[in-house]
Amino acid sequence: MKKQFVGTPVERVEDHRLITGKGRYTGDLRPDGSWTAHFLRSPYAHARWSKIDASSARALPGVHSVFSFDDLPANLRDKTFPLLVPNPLIRQPLTFTTLANHEACYVGEPIAVIVADSREIAEDAAELIFVDYQVLGVANNCRDAAKPYAPPAHLSSADNIAAVINTVIGNAEKAISEAPHKLHDSYFQHRGCGQAMEGRAVLAVLDPLNDRLSVWSAGQAPYMIRTIIGAMLGLDDTKLRVVCPDVGGGFGPKGIVYHEEVVVAWLALTLNHPVTWSEDRREQCTATGQERDQYAEADVAFDDEGRLLGIKVVVIHDIGAYLPWGIIQPWIGATTLPGPYVLPNYHMDLTLTITNKVPCVPLRGNGRPQAVFVMERLMDRIAQYLGKDAAAVRKLNMVKPEQMPYKVGLTGRDNSPVTYDSGDYPACQQMALDQADYSTFKERQRKARKEGRYLGIGIGNVVETTGLGPHEGSTVRVLSSGKIGVFTGAAAQGQGHATVLTQVAAEAFGTDLDQIEYFAADTALFPNGVGTFASRVAVNAGSSVHNASGKLREQVLQVAADQLGIPSDDLEMLPGKVKVKDEASGKIDKGKPTEITLAKLLLLSNGIPGYSATGHGNPGLSATDYFSPTQATYSNATHVVEVDVDVETGFVQILRYIVGHDCGKVLNPLIVHGQIQGGVAHGIGNALYEYMNYDEHAQPQTTTLEEYLLPAVLDVPNVEIVQMESPTPLNPLGIKGAGESGTIPAAAAIIAAIENALQPFKVKISQCPLQAEQIVEMIGRAKAAAKKTESLVGA
Repeated sequence: MKKQFVGTPVERVEDHRLITGKGRYTGDLRPDGSWTAHFLRSPYAHARWSKIDASSARALPGVHSVFSFDDLPANLRDKTFPLLVPNPLIRQPLTFTTLANHEACYVGEPIAVIVADSREIAEDAAELIFVDYQVLGVANNCRDAAKPYAPPAHLSSADNIAAVINTVIGNAEKAISEAPHKLHDSYFQHRGCGQAMEGRAVLAVLDPLNDRLSVWSAGQAPYMIRTIIGAMLGLDDTKLRVVCPDVGGGFGPKGIVYHEEVVVAWLALTLNHPVTWSEDRREQCTATGQERDQYAEADVAFDDEGRLLGIKVVVIHDIGAYLPWGIIQPWIGATTLPGPYVLPNYHMDLTLTITNKVPCVPLRGNGRPQAVFVMERLMDRIAQYLGKDAAAVRKLNMVKPEQMPYKVGLTGRDNSPVTYDSGDYPACQQMALDQADYSTFKERQRKARKEGRYLGIGIGNVVETTGLGPHEGSTVRVLSSGKIGVFTGAAAQGQGHATVLTQVAAEAFGTDLDQIEYFAADTALFPNGVGTFASRVAVNAGSSVHNASGKLREQVLQVAADQLGIPSDDLEMLPGKVKVKDEASGKIDKGKPTEITLAKLLLLSNGIPGYSATGHGNPGLSATDYFSPTQATYSNATHVVEVDVDVETGFVQILRYIVGHDCGKVLNPLIVHGQIQGGVAHGIGNALYEYMNYDEHAQPQTTTLEEYLLPAVLDVPNVEIVQMESPTPLNPLGIKGAGESGTIPAAAAIIAAIENALQPFKVKISQCPLQAEQIVEMIGRAKAAAKKTESLVGA
């Protein structure tokens, strides 16, 4: 009987190795005698200098070298990092130089690098470097930076506008002017950090035996790292190997290539010595990309029932000091805003502002949390204005399943039309509402208020773009041991790739999971890949492994058929071998073998020296496939959250958190649930804790985990997940991505719940994160306003 693994809750195959301390993380890889790099970083958000004096640092015992921009070779000084996603709308395609070229444009930008025997020595040496800084004007808040005559974030720039994007469906201005009802509101969502358990890290080693540079990186995209290091250092890919080994979290910021990968690689080449670097938590807060800063002014038009007629949004987005990923974050946000709703008229004016802050990069959700926050808050505003139920207004506006595939009327980041491929959004929302006992909430809320407690409930919906191209590939082959090897470029940072891709291969071959060997994220083992971001690996790599496994299965059965003298249809695959089916055993002559091992088939396939090859084709038993999707797939989710707000302290306790979720065919429920649980934890941080505070000089004020708050274990409830499956027709497995839908609508749902709890105070909340002291201040302002109104009425 064929084994079934796809769709079953298989425990993760990688966990035993990781929890028994056998993981291989970049920071743990320390070749004997390796040297440590440490970066001197700008203490100012914007400054320039004419000279750097590193003589005292170079003289410190244990220091091997110190380099600043002027010490780099000419071919490296002349280059800036490639723009990863070019777009003709970009007015200022600003990317990094290897080290800052006499101008620093954010606190934390690398100015010089010290190579020493230890990090401690290198840090001491950094204190001895003199830089004659001239502090410059700062582009701080993105709204102010967008104004004429604002201080330029770069001396070479005439203004701080990186790009202007207009997104249009129909005629929003006309719809709003003619609508029976309209509302206006302002929204703000602040930036935060990835804060992975493992920070960024790099090790570079030059192998003298093959004259090849090997780089290990705690990153998300080894092939992108290889491409950019190769481009910057002039290395052919045959001379450069990049490995992303076990990685302790990524969340998007590790998806780009930073100064450090290139500099450490160059140091290993130049010094002919292994060099390593690992960031500390302060560097995580000041030198690793961040995301979310965005202001929005929104107008919405609707009819008497609450049906959407049009939305116009004017957005100012903080892109930071450079554009390593181009403008995809706000572009994705613009195309995400309609969500699961029919929106006949829509206009977004989007201005991307350059500031003197760490560059904006994808962070779990990548532009979508900001868009969903605006849309879901508008849905709540419509419900409040009309006195209707928030869930009912959402349902009224939802795309119906019979409308699938649904053309939204927008163009996605991949230049293809945004077309929702499958799903039942009303049913998914109802599943979540039923699980949350939504229909009885008002009674629970009424009873709680009599007891002096303030309960609230909130809803957030999302349609998430997943499975983006261009491709992801795999090779599946029979190993000499008789096991099946799966080779792919897809790098994991905790998602469980090894498990799900092993499941796909094991099911195709009718074998056990322990008969599959998994190899990934090593450019020496697989030639090409893209990276792990945008909830794309299950769709692309999963489909690739499925296709390659099918090809190899046919190949193996045909070789076995030739050897056993029986049609391939009469054979079956078992762990480590091919066997004649019981019902077909009568077709084979007595005394002849009825089975053959995969190891023997491989030997026969490779051929016998001096003899003609067997007739099955190429030697070896191997198949390669690259899956290139024709368009994105769209998963969806509904979040329902119930909170208890302490109005004296502002503390928010999340009582229940429910997620209705549809990612098409589920490969492994345990892994999907884990992704959602982790995503919700991230969303709770975005809503209530994570605030990357800057002062008026763009100096970061929250640079340790004492100041930059993260949700702790008691702040994150067990998420109740109800799963539905609407398989997509766009790939052979019917799957959609599941990596970010736990995060994207979380802030909107939590803020809605807090506002719902504070109804007696008539508090309106249009921002996040919302920390406890801000809640107390809002309640205080609301009480003061109410007293003032009472006194005026009395007068």
